[in-house]
Amino acid sequence: MTSGTRHSRSRLVLLLLALTSGAGCASLVSGAASNFAANLQAAVLNQDDPATAKAALPSYLVLIDSLLEGSPDDPDLLSAAASLYASYGAVFADDPVRAARLTSRARRYGLAAMCGRYEDACGWRDDNYDEFVASLAGVRARDAEFLYTYGFATLAYLRAHSDDWDSLAELPQVEALFDHYVDIAGDGVDASTYTYMGILKTLRPPALGGDPELARGYFERAIEMSGGRDLSAKVEFARGYARLLYDRELHDRLLADVVAADPYVDGLTLSNVLAQADAQDLLASADDYF
Repeated sequence: MTSGTRHSRSRLVLLLLALTSGAGCASLVSGAASNFAANLQAAVLNQDDPATAKAALPSYLVLIDSLLEGSPDDPDLLSAAASLYASYGAVFADDPVRAARLTSRARRYGLAAMCGRYEDACGWRDDNYDEFVASLAGVRARDAEFLYTYGFATLAYLRAHSDDWDSLAELPQVEALFDHYVDIAGDGVDASTYTYMGILKTLRPPALGGDPELARGYFERAIEMSGGRDLSAKVEFARGYARLLYDRELHDRLLADVVAADPYVDGLTLSNVLAQADAQDLLASADDYF
């Protein structure tokens, strides 16, 4: 973090404290807090040292919680908190119990953000599949980003609770969620959505909804949309599809591309650095796997 960036953030925190001491400033505090959360997300995503991100994020998570104490119903702030908690729980929490706890909070925040934007979402946790899909139809394009964040937080939660069969039974709902997100997001669709959809189609055998060839199409779409710059798409393509079908040539080609790539891409740097480490591990274990 540069000195200028650090000082800029310090001024913003002081601004937040000053605003909370006055009356009638709730909307200003909410907006400033949301901007801070968005800037924080960007800083984390552009960090090129995973160890630094891992060490720094817990303090940021507590800070965002403190901002939510003052603006508990702000959908933007709730959504930012959901993303950060889900990312930390899925990527950096080594203890399974801790990962489960952190991603549970991420999912709560993501659902609260959706609930604040779309009242029917408040009951999603109690809906069966048909009820959930029917309710999804009411989510409009203006709330696409909030739906995406809730889907991401839910995926992180399900990954952390993968030994719970009740959690795995929710995978079809997550698929339906991302399908609807793609429908409403239009040109603003996040390319990583297709990576997630590919992962979902390789987690289960065909009899339970898996579809490796459809997954391949999703992974290829994710790579195409990012211009190959999102290296995690290639890693998941290799891990989820090439290994599943024992396609050594595709596996090694994808991972070699990842290792040789420049990881510095705005908004993708941290995930790219992590993807390169994963790629090296997968290549190192390939002889034993294939």
